[in-house]
Amino acid sequence: MADLDFEPLHWKPHHNPWLVAITVTLATFMEVLDTSIANVALPHMAGSLGASQEEATWVLTSYLVSSAIILPISGWLSNRFGRKRFYMCCVMMFTVCSMLCGLAHTLPLLIGARILQGLGGGGLAPSEQAILADTFPIEKRGQAFALYGMAVVVAPAIGPTLGGWITDNFNWHWIFFINLPVGLLSLYLSNRMVEDPPFLKARKEASKHLKVDFLGLGLVALGVGFLEFTLDKGQEKDWFGDPMIRMTALLAVGLLFFFAIWEWNHPDPIVDLKLLKNRNFGTAVFLQLFLGMVLFGSTVLIPQYLQVLRGYTAERSGMVLSPAGFVMMGIMFIAGKSLGTRIDPRLMVFLAYLTTALGIYNLTRLDLTTSFATVTEFRMFQVIALPFIFIPISTLNYVGVPATKTNQISCLSNFARNLGGSAGTALLTTFIARGAQVHQTALAAKAIPGSSAFRIYTGRVQEILVRNGMAPHAASQMAIGEAYQQMLRQASMLSYKNAFAMLTCVIVILSPLPFLMRLPPKRIEEPSEDVLAP
Repeated sequence: MADLDFEPLHWKPHHNPWLVAITVTLATFMEVLDTSIANVALPHMAGSLGASQEEATWVLTSYLVSSAIILPISGWLSNRFGRKRFYMCCVMMFTVCSMLCGLAHTLPLLIGARILQGLGGGGLAPSEQAILADTFPIEKRGQAFALYGMAVVVAPAIGPTLGGWITDNFNWHWIFFINLPVGLLSLYLSNRMVEDPPFLKARKEASKHLKVDFLGLGLVALGVGFLEFTLDKGQEKDWFGDPMIRMTALLAVGLLFFFAIWEWNHPDPIVDLKLLKNRNFGTAVFLQLFLGMVLFGSTVLIPQYLQVLRGYTAERSGMVLSPAGFVMMGIMFIAGKSLGTRIDPRLMVFLAYLTTALGIYNLTRLDLTTSFATVTEFRMFQVIALPFIFIPISTLNYVGVPATKTNQISCLSNFARNLGGSAGTALLTTFIARGAQVHQTALAAKAIPGSSAFRIYTGRVQEILVRNGMAPHAASQMAIGEAYQQMLRQASMLSYKNAFAMLTCVIVILSPLPFLMRLPPKRIEEPSEDVLAP
């Protein structure tokens, strides 16, 4: 086709677009907040349900697996049953299952409710982004996605602190009960404000005569489920050293490979993989994959560093992340308005990637004595440019894609970001664990008992212990043990520094890729269903 990109003729909703945006953002805030709160309350759940810490992690894993399964097929479900109906079913399922989670008094019941809750929560984000893309004209999408992005960044910022306060002053059941009023309000507003565009209604009617691709549904559900399980449990079970992980990894690769071939040739695919031929969308999916890896990965590494190496509680480590969330909230508006100017959004993303790389490289300055205020400042600098990545990419996603494909665009981009987050978290956790072992070996080779540095350190520790009333021999043994523990902490700290340096290199390498994307068109035209920019 010609080099000119196309954008569908814009349909105008009956209600104020900003009321629609607030409505869908409310459900987003509820879902993301619940996820971050559940992470903090996990030890409390394990204690009250008589479960081990490893068994309790299934509360998180079950939700991640079920939400990952629903993500790639949510676009097809929206087209098949109507986007508004599917979206409201997701809100209702998430709300009802939140109540069931709060009422659960055994671990199996809680895990079962979390699986159903994940099916509802996983379908929310793709539907919401598609609703925003269709509700707002292209020149205002940046501001709409800024409002949506606020919920995505603020909820995890306040989640750990709120979750710690609720579990300390009430009990963990209330972290699920607080979803009930928000969910009911979201259902009421969605019924009043949200509506399906005419072209989606026409597509829904046309799809009624097509056969359901049950094989595709089964392949994607099993393939994504096995993949998410492999990523989530890999490090815990020593990856391919464990027979179960080897089996689930092979099943995931085989099923998803067969799924890709099947869907590519299917007349009504569950996931329209041919959309990846679109230059903008294909590039955006790739960038979203690594954006999820960086965003989720760093969000996991910093609290982990604070709790493991600095001895912070979960609530206090959450307080380190909270200011950065509010900084991003303010910058979201600036980034959204910037898209309405003459600034090239591709240049904006390029510069934001470089700034983010600099912010992550700055985290290599962390050490075993870094103060609370310094870590907070480093985190704020690290995330300051992320809105200038998230909003332009979310907007450029839809350039040159037919209006009837917005549901598929949203579900694939969200799936890529979530998959990147899962993969990034798993790979970085493994990198840190294995890296710490390497550094531990290197440091142990230098910690020779006869060396002057070793004698000075253990001598000072022994002297302090003797002053506090400990016998000299016991103090000597305690000093050697303290030297060993200090070596382990230094080895872990070095592995964290290497992880941040590696993330920096990845972002710098990817920074020029936004220039592969096409700019939004100056005039708006309606492309045919089959037209896709190469």
